[in-house]
Amino acid sequence: MKVIIQLSAEEEVKALPILLRHSPGMVLPRRTYVLSEDALVALRRAGVDFSELSREAFVPSLEEAAAERV
Repeated sequence: MKVIIQLSAEEEVKALPILLRHSPGMVLPRRTYVLSEDALVALRRAGVDFSELSREAFVPSLEEAAAERV
């Protein structure tokens, strides 16, 4: 699952070494990052504060949807 977060300038300084080790994430403008759930866990363990902007929505596959009763 991918999560979009935003960091303050101070928190970004603390987060960068962690992100470089743990995530093949994407960097967007204004200290915004698209990260994996594993990278978020690493940031939380390190005490990095961030604002979560969005999470990837769960979309069932056709097989899952076909198996559901209506």
